Amino acid sequence: MADTPAPLPARRRVWVIAVAVGALAVSGSAAGASLVIKSPGQAAAERAAPAPDLLTAPVERRVLKDSVILRGTVRAGQSVDVSPSVTPGEGTGTPVVTKLLTAPRATVTDGKVLLEVSGRPVFALRGALPVYRDLKPGATGGDVAQLQRSLGELGHRSGDDPAGTFGPGTKAALAGFYASIGYDPLPAHADGGAALKAARDAVTGAERALQDAQDAQDELEAANEPLLSPTGKPGSGGRPTGSPSAGKPATGKAAKRAVQRAREDLSSARADLAAVLATDGPMLPAGEVVYLDGFPARVDSVPAHVGSKVSGSAVMTVSAGALVVRGTLQEYQKGLVRPGQRVQILSEVSGVTATATVLSVGTAVDGGQPAGAASQDQQDQNQVQPDQQGQQGQSQDQQAQDLGATPGQRGYPMVVRPDRPLDPQLAGQDVRLTVEAASTDGEALVVPVTAISAGADGRTVVTVVAKGGAQRRVEVRPGTTGDGFVEVVPVGSGVLAEGDRVVTGVKDASARGTSKETPGNAPEDASSGS
Repeated sequence: MADTPAPLPARRRVWVIAVAVGALAVSGSAAGASLVIKSPGQAAAERAAPAPDLLTAPVERRVLKDSVILRGTVRAGQSVDVSPSVTPGEGTGTPVVTKLLTAPRATVTDGKVLLEVSGRPVFALRGALPVYRDLKPGATGGDVAQLQRSLGELGHRSGDDPAGTFGPGTKAALAGFYASIGYDPLPAHADGGAALKAARDAVTGAERALQDAQDAQDELEAANEPLLSPTGKPGSGGRPTGSPSAGKPATGKAAKRAVQRAREDLSSARADLAAVLATDGPMLPAGEVVYLDGFPARVDSVPAHVGSKVSGSAVMTVSAGALVVRGTLQEYQKGLVRPGQRVQILSEVSGVTATATVLSVGTAVDGGQPAGAASQDQQDQNQVQPDQQGQQGQSQDQQAQDLGATPGQRGYPMVVRPDRPLDPQLAGQDVRLTVEAASTDGEALVVPVTAISAGADGRTVVTVVAKGGAQRRVEVRPGTTGDGFVEVVPVGSGVLAEGDRVVTGVKDASARGTSKETPGNAPEDASSGS
């Protein structure tokens, strides 16, 4: 059986415990002293400012595009304000709208009557030449040829009339068209036929005058002819001695002259009648026709109503032709957009997208406002107080501002032509236009604009941070800018490659969450320089 050690005496155990407690106390004091006592180098390091963190971003290689974003409205290539110019006749009042035969968004076909003004029709015909005069029989010109073609397409031929001459065939065609739409054409002469009657009466009078002159001449010649005796010799059967013509020949010159003049008068009267007949018949008033490029067309708006006075303002707006998009550029956008630039069309209603090209950019503010001059709307807008602006509803205005437009302001009209025909259902829709205002020629090295800095020597540089934290400055030549980035090309022996990280700013380590960088739209990619 193993021997068990004898227990220590009580006094010795107390001494061992005291020694252990003392050792722990000494080690704790040493640790505390290490926290309080610092070397000179450590103290200086803690007094210095903390090392900053660098904000960096990668160098990218891609096509850089600068975009201008605005709103536009899909409309037909031709938009016509229907403003009938009706001259009130004697005994009539101010022209008014008496019938509206179409409504907004209605389809318009060739020859359709759009409305009535003071009982007279206003209809649509196919044509590109705008109306600038009344067309009456006898007229000639390109507008007459256009009318002949338009009537012919509707089945009313102009017969043997030469193209561009308003002759008998065109009169018959025009009268037939008016009959087909249920109206009588207006006469070219508003005298109730008085001119034609007078011309015909003049011809009748001239014909009678000529007949009388001829009869007088015949009678005179018969009276002057000597009578022959039964033997064939003059004398025995002649006039009695002492008659007026006895012994002298009768000439009849006055009678001949009277007949000749009567013939001339008859010829002149017949020419006058022909002229009146040529200009008599149905006419096409300028205020009764609207020429459109093509059909079917579309009614965009009808601001008038039955009873509205016609005083030169538009009573209806009609559009025709291929759909285009019309937008308005603000002053700061105009210099970035020019014809030929590519455009992306987006309908947020239907999600439809389409590519297009800028067709034209206006050189004057719409509505005739001179370039650079503030319109009345702009002046009024500038005078609105901030609190009043907030009361006007911010949703639509804010959306317009986000898209580069200023609500309530006029601008420069821009027309965008789609590469392919748009869906007719888009007509009238408000869409988003993204114009590619600038683009690099293929892929290029691009960096955030905040990475560019200019030295005192005038050089433009970027600062590249290596993986180990080392920094080097590379001189670059900036190029196209867009969407917060800029194209850069290394200058001289400078080396810059895709994937290199460049400094865009610094973040103070003592104030996390705040950064110091130049203004720009670069994405904030915070990483340590090490």
